[in-house]
Amino acid sequence: VVSGSEDHLVKIWNFETGAEVLSLSTDSPVNSVAFSPDGKSVVSCSEDTHIKMWNSVTGAEVWESPGQPACHVAFSPDGKLIVSGSRDTLVKIFHADTGAELCTMRGHLDSVTSVDFSPDGKRVVSGSEDGFVKIWNPTTGTE
Repeated sequence: VVSGSEDHLVKIWNFETGAEVLSLSTDSPVNSVAFSPDGKSVVSCSEDTHIKMWNSVTGAEVWESPGQPACHVAFSPDGKLIVSGSRDTLVKIFHADTGAELCTMRGHLDSVTSVDFSPDGKRVVSGSEDGFVKIWNPTTGTE
């Protein structure tokens, strides 16, 4: 289990015992966290506009993408991509291994507060404070 909180920490917990396994420090409150499908990585986004990828076994930071005012992050089902939804109204796709930004989707009029991939990874869904839910092609960025 992974959690992120107002105390600037990303924590990994043992599901069976409830014991804390790792505590990872960020510079600001954590908005969202997600495990990779294989459980080897954790992605987090924080109020300081940073998306970070962590090794969930060692706690080492793998990469950081500053300047991303992300509210929510999620992995694709195959673990190769990450989607973020942001206060700047954008939905972005990142390469999970490198953090390279691959695609930006524009269309919301207010903060994007929720994002996820479809089970087959061929679509991204985003929900926004503008009251709309949008479905995107994560390769082309089109609705």
